[in-house]
Amino acid sequence: MTTIESHKVATDSGVGVSAQRPDAIPKVTGKFAFSSDLSSQNMLWGRTLRSPHSSARIRNIDYSEALAITGVHAILTATDVPGKNLFGLEHPDQPVLADDIVRYAGEPIAIVAAEHPEIAAKAIGAINVDFEILTPLVDSEIAITAEPIHPEGNVIRHLVIDYGDPNASGELIVEGTYEVGMQDQAFMGTESGMAVPSSDGSVDLFISTQWLHSDRNQIIEALDLPEDMVRLTLAGVGGAFGGREDVSMHVHLCMLALHTGRPVKMVYDRNESFLGHVHRHPAKIWYRHHANRDGRIVKVEGKIILDGGAYASTTSAVLANACCFSTGPYNVANAQIEGWGVRTNNPPCGAMRGFGNVQTCFAIEAQMDKVATALNVDPIELRLRNALKTGDKIITGQIITGAAPVKEVITSLAGHPMPEPAEDNLLARPGGTGRTSDQKHIKRGIGFAVSIKNLMFAEGFDDSSEALCRVNDGAVAIHTACVEVGQGFVTLVQQIAEEVLGTSDVEIIPADTSIGSAGSTSASRQTWMSGGAVLKACEAVVKNLTEQIEREEGVRYQNIDGTLVSEDGATTIPIGDALRGRSLEEKVVHHHAPTFPLNEKGQGNAHVSFAFAAHRAVVDVDQELGLVRVIEIATSQDVGRILNPLQAVGQIEGGIAQGLGLAVLEELIMKDGVIQNANFTDYLLPTALDTPPIEIASLIEEPEPGAPFGAKGIGEPPTISSTPAIVAAIRDATGLDLRRVPVRPEDIALE
Repeated sequence: MTTIESHKVATDSGVGVSAQRPDAIPKVTGKFAFSSDLSSQNMLWGRTLRSPHSSARIRNIDYSEALAITGVHAILTATDVPGKNLFGLEHPDQPVLADDIVRYAGEPIAIVAAEHPEIAAKAIGAINVDFEILTPLVDSEIAITAEPIHPEGNVIRHLVIDYGDPNASGELIVEGTYEVGMQDQAFMGTESGMAVPSSDGSVDLFISTQWLHSDRNQIIEALDLPEDMVRLTLAGVGGAFGGREDVSMHVHLCMLALHTGRPVKMVYDRNESFLGHVHRHPAKIWYRHHANRDGRIVKVEGKIILDGGAYASTTSAVLANACCFSTGPYNVANAQIEGWGVRTNNPPCGAMRGFGNVQTCFAIEAQMDKVATALNVDPIELRLRNALKTGDKIITGQIITGAAPVKEVITSLAGHPMPEPAEDNLLARPGGTGRTSDQKHIKRGIGFAVSIKNLMFAEGFDDSSEALCRVNDGAVAIHTACVEVGQGFVTLVQQIAEEVLGTSDVEIIPADTSIGSAGSTSASRQTWMSGGAVLKACEAVVKNLTEQIEREEGVRYQNIDGTLVSEDGATTIPIGDALRGRSLEEKVVHHHAPTFPLNEKGQGNAHVSFAFAAHRAVVDVDQELGLVRVIEIATSQDVGRILNPLQAVGQIEGGIAQGLGLAVLEELIMKDGVIQNANFTDYLLPTALDTPPIEIASLIEEPEPGAPFGAKGIGEPPTISSTPAIVAAIRDATGLDLRRVPVRPEDIALE
């Protein structure tokens, strides 16, 4: 068990110290080039015409007036798509440009290239589209049996998990229905990129993304070009959280560039960004928990409906996560879970930090508190009695073979000191600078929640990452297609290279598609997958180096803690020194252990590994006014091994802030499928004034078998159980049965 206080920021590097990010100084001084900073000589500006309706038929598009505007070079519609007018991250079901039907408000219909962004905007306003407005399908529950809004039907996936004895029952039964609103990733840098055509008909795309190779595969299908004629290079990314995993402007940029023969740049404004990427799936969840008087959970029954919006995106995988982990980090012998991911005329939903676990964790942890209340058992004790451990099965029948310190995260957090009572301060009360709360109306509440999250892709996906390590006279260059979105992989690359090769002279070659795929920067997988690939590539260089020296000297050598030692012990050479004067290159592809699809009963070894976290929230609530102030959030987390302590803390703090947002602030408000608050004035995000002190009670270091250095991904668990902990604390303060997030003032004051 390691607490963060034991780690100090280091001036050196290597694994396990708080090495400084190589992009830190450029970012804080404003010298880092984000994708919105891209420019090229003779560049045009692109713009997208989007549907104002959530469901409509396109009867006609007239862009003659727009095309006549001086400075407009191209207006393209669905008929101009060179290849297949379909794309999709997991399944191609979404038009590049809408042809006859629009299925959500914001769907792209036409694209424009012009000399100036204002001219492009003027052209968009001059395009006339004749719509036949249709009645939108916006209720996910109704969508299961409603008339199809898509040729492939409304149900994207129906999943059943049938585990144990369906007739099992407990001495106590607790039911609940829950709802999770639509949350946005709300990254700071909006979507942006630039496409540059070549004379041979090929194109280079510079784009902010999460998965270069998946983007390319979708682009080449739409452009009807061979793989080597579409080249992608990562442009500076201003945050992602899942929202950049799907294609947005990518094909549009390439189409405009190839059509005009000139570089084309696009930058979404904030309003368009809300329309241009997927969001977190809204959820409707029903649970029935069976428990015995001794506090053991006997059976869990559940129904989960995820609103995937108009197109599939990652709904199938998100639903799998929601169902597989629908009983939480608890040992449950019997479970009957049924889940649906459906299409509606709401905006498309896909990947967001926590990926299905967020929705079910909120409902599970509320149920656990209800069971504890019904049994008159301490809620922490109830969780300890049911906590998973290594060797236990989850409800898909998979045995947990790796580290599972669930009890440790619970007990270390439970023993962490509570915050001291604060002196009365108007600004510290709920309502803050509004100075509205009366101290006598304020009640304090405490809430606790625990979560499980799978690591890496699942259900048989062929997950891999390729890395190149090149050494020239002691200088190291590392090349992967791993996308840096702020998670700190660029720092880990340098740390891993120094750990293995003994040199800090490490260059990171920009991520692009000239090397094999690294997969997506998502699913808590890049430290394990691309970190593992870099580790293996560096180790292969050392092996090659050792063999060269052995051939030259006729003596066998061993690598002992970064030093080559001859078998007689007479010669020792630090690896960093041995690399000088030599040229070596190794490329490797790293795979994790295989996974398998779930069978018809939802059983199978579908996942690679798991991570666990616990959160405790302390809140003050003015129930009369419906105001909440989160006083403190404390956490303990299972991390495998910490490779960079400072980055670990940053990931935890950022994840908790997003969990706080979902708990009490963040929701895209929909009306007939149309977003009503697509801006940062009305879509409320936690600010520094809203975010409380975050206490890290403990980071549990139990190295994970098979993971590089034993490390687990850290970024997702903080978001998952922080939300239910905050809501549990509000329930504790108010006595209200809050079954929906975000919790709104009227949910408190008007009950």
